[in-house]
Amino acid sequence: MAGRLALEDARRAPEGIDVQMSFADLGTDLRNVTFVVVDLETTGGRPGAEEITEIGAVKSVGGEVVGEFATLVNPNQPIPPYIAVLTGITTAMVMEAPRIAEVLPEFFEFVGASPDTVLVAHNARFDVGHLKAAAAALDLPFPPVMTLDTVQLARRTITRDETPNYKLATLSRVIATEVTPTHRALDDARATQELLQFILGRLGPLGVSHLEDLKTVSDPVPYRRRLKANLADGLPRTPGVYRFIGPSGDVLYVGTSVNVYKRVRQYFTAAEKRTRIAEMVDLAVRVEATPTATRLEAQAHELRDIQRFDPPYNRRSKRPQNRPWLVLTNEPHPRLSIVRSVPAHDLHNALGPFTTMKAAKKAKDLLERVTNVRTCTNRLPLAAAPRFRACSLLEMGRCSAPCVTGEPQRALESARRALSGLVDEAVEHAMANLRLLASREEFERAADERDRLSALVTTAARRERLTLLAATAEIRATKQTEHGWETIVVRWGRLVGTAVASSLHEVVGVAEALAATTPAVDEPTTACGAAPVDEMQLLYDWIFSPGTRLLSSPERPLAVPRRSAQRHRIDVEREHVSSA
Repeated sequence: MAGRLALEDARRAPEGIDVQMSFADLGTDLRNVTFVVVDLETTGGRPGAEEITEIGAVKSVGGEVVGEFATLVNPNQPIPPYIAVLTGITTAMVMEAPRIAEVLPEFFEFVGASPDTVLVAHNARFDVGHLKAAAAALDLPFPPVMTLDTVQLARRTITRDETPNYKLATLSRVIATEVTPTHRALDDARATQELLQFILGRLGPLGVSHLEDLKTVSDPVPYRRRLKANLADGLPRTPGVYRFIGPSGDVLYVGTSVNVYKRVRQYFTAAEKRTRIAEMVDLAVRVEATPTATRLEAQAHELRDIQRFDPPYNRRSKRPQNRPWLVLTNEPHPRLSIVRSVPAHDLHNALGPFTTMKAAKKAKDLLERVTNVRTCTNRLPLAAAPRFRACSLLEMGRCSAPCVTGEPQRALESARRALSGLVDEAVEHAMANLRLLASREEFERAADERDRLSALVTTAARRERLTLLAATAEIRATKQTEHGWETIVVRWGRLVGTAVASSLHEVVGVAEALAATTPAVDEPTTACGAAPVDEMQLLYDWIFSPGTRLLSSPERPLAVPRRSAQRHRIDVEREHVSSA
């Protein structure tokens, strides 16, 4: 099977290891689609069970006609004279014809219910509308097939310079069909079948080669964008990460998919609705891709590429690469400070990483108030100095005033506990204040307090999760999916390899081979420094999801986090909902 064994090592997998299960191709090739072109004649009334006077249909595969269906239908009412003049079908002609209750089940059987079948009509709203109304009146299920309107397709492929209008008779004359429409169902269905084949011939050079392309071809997609669909040619039909490249060679956008070829082709159809992404597609000159063994591996690649290339069309590229942390300063009388990195050996004394600087400031404000740690920025000597005067925070009970007492801050112990992730005291204090403000109907202040509390407990929960991975030299895990047993190796919070084993008894061997063939990762010198924070979060969610089995760790058993901060996060969310 095709696919890469390791994320950062392109060497071949050891013999006997399955590294990639096959994935579905783009879809159904139009040459294998069954087209059923239908035309109806009616009494001219509104859609209903007793309006159809004739059904004609042509079934084709790969452009070759494989069947036809034609019958008059007794509408159980006189045919108006002007309809008889138009179609040539008179009341006398349909007197002995079968009723629609007998005809419709036979026609639906002719159509079939395959997902690769398309029901086609010229002005499908009319023909399919009558068929659905008749089916509903007779309590018959309508075939679950795609419908297609050759009027809409013709408007996209035949210009006004070529045809004065898009009536079937006019288009038939323009493209010179062998069958001339006569307002009889079978003749008109045959002419529509020829029109359909003509349209498909014109759509081919525009990259419309599969049923999935045809579903959106009538939508307004610029001609030049459709022509770019060939940028997907040669891309892997496996999981992977893809990169849209601009004219100057810069990476415009990074994405991931379980089928790169299929996903990239969708960017050149009406399936893509995002204005900015459509702009990006118009700018792109090529698409590069890196195949991967699993979807998880592709997602890790994506996060790293976004951090590396900072693509302008990725929303996540705006996230800071070095996220803020909250620590105590290294001075005789410490205070809380926001920094961009923390030494790995000091991880237990830091709270983070925060998603934004704004969130870090909110948590800092809350902890300063709850712990009474000093907030002034002066560097204080260890011993008290006569020249110092305590500020108003001492009178407010918000500071222990080491500037005048010369004593170590009593608040430091409380602050250190919070930075280590034990935020129980801060949560209880903030929750009490939140309820008090709400009872006073000071809702704006309560909302601010809620935001500070949310920033604190969300980050504390994130710290619990990330610390587990960032402090562990190696983790091996496996989980069963529809493609086999996906197995991963993680070092210091960085994904270094994935593979797929065909059965559970092969997992241990696959993991051993994977660990032996993937590159080493040096122990990081900064907290969570081996991989992007988003990657570690992604890995944590995968490892601790239902069905995942942790394999033996070579150094020590894998410890499960306390989850206290995670519990507080849930409590805060519940409190927010109840308050709302």
